[in-house]
Amino acid sequence: MLLSKPNRADREGRVEQDNVVARPPAGMPAPSRQSLRGLDWFIFFLADVQTGFGPFIAVYLTTQKWTQVEIGLVLSIGGIVALIGQMPGGAIIDAAKSERLVAGLAIATIGCCALAYAAMPIFPVVVAAATLHAAASCVLGPAIAAISLGLVGPFAIGERLGRNARFASLGNGVAAAVMGTAGYLLSSRSVFLVTFLLAIPTLIALSRIREEEVDIARCHGAMPREAEDRGDTNIWHLIRQKPLIVFALSVLLLQLANAAMMPLMASAVTARSSQWATVLVAFCIVVPQVIVALLSPSVGRKAQLWGRRPLLLIGFAALTIRGVLFATVRDPYLLVAVQVFDGFTAAVFAVMIPLIVADVAFGSGHFNLAQGIVGTATGIGAALSTALGGYVSDKFGNATAFFGLSSIAATGFLLILLVMPETRRRGVIATKEMVG
Repeated sequence: MLLSKPNRADREGRVEQDNVVARPPAGMPAPSRQSLRGLDWFIFFLADVQTGFGPFIAVYLTTQKWTQVEIGLVLSIGGIVALIGQMPGGAIIDAAKSERLVAGLAIATIGCCALAYAAMPIFPVVVAAATLHAAASCVLGPAIAAISLGLVGPFAIGERLGRNARFASLGNGVAAAVMGTAGYLLSSRSVFLVTFLLAIPTLIALSRIREEEVDIARCHGAMPREAEDRGDTNIWHLIRQKPLIVFALSVLLLQLANAAMMPLMASAVTARSSQWATVLVAFCIVVPQVIVALLSPSVGRKAQLWGRRPLLLIGFAALTIRGVLFATVRDPYLLVAVQVFDGFTAAVFAVMIPLIVADVAFGSGHFNLAQGIVGTATGIGAALSTALGGYVSDKFGNATAFFGLSSIAATGFLLILLVMPETRRRGVIATKEMVG
């Protein structure tokens, strides 16, 4: 394996590396096949578990005679906890001595929450379960990225994150089919029993990742350097870095443009073809998942060959085009084809978000806190998007709302094109053994 030894990032946050080929850093052997496969299946089953807390909650609580106000309140509580817990969740992972232990406790908590939904669907229990689930989820995202970084190191993380996205997408698709079938053939309560049972193979897969192969320093982004700089490990120095600020803002614009598109499109499809609306919306969900599963590993590889900015531009361009097509296409069946662009955007950002955060936080020891900062921007953008999109749609119509969301995506494109610096570390070649 050939690695280039990186230079230090300058004070303005620009990450520039030379192309001097060096030996692999000491203490960075290729992880075992067992650990890499354990991580694959951990992500797959974790996606299965998390799928059970999607739209199935609203369906289940409706069957339990809950009012829409009560359901909305529970979902809002979970959303608020998830938003404010992003940075604390990242800080917890940065402070943890074992990311596997924290992830295991979070999964066990989520499994118990699913069981609580199924056993006692009363308001206090459901609110507590929603709160605990949201809190546990805040540490799971950073934990996955941290374990991945700890296993393969910063020079192979791009392709590893692409592989992670593929298994997460496959898990989402399989879980949606299994839980939908269980809900149809048995009852909506069975979805949460299946979710509880799926926590078991998730924990088994996690146990297959060897603790001694997950380097704690790498997990936190605390990479050794030629010369120590105390400022580089300071939290405030990290937060002030230009690439992190610009990227967080671009992710906020991404979610502001993206989050409302699917709900608005579902409403439009229902208005135009109510008989086939459920089937068409299901296809609109599945198509992007297929694209993500197919493209994510390639995105990780291309990110190292081309750099990060070209792929970010592709992701924003696809989102911009998708918004314009949603505004102009009238045939509900063609809208399914438009969702291919959603797949491109999802494949790019599923890999780019943790990858660019790893670039920027390299050597700081606060990789997961930086993830929390970007995660907070994600949550704010998504929360504002649905409110803004719904308001504009009600006042001016769906077409105007879609054009508005598309213009926000175009703003994100320009931000990346004109302001975002490149963060790729050059001259790095990762072997297949490093990523799986």
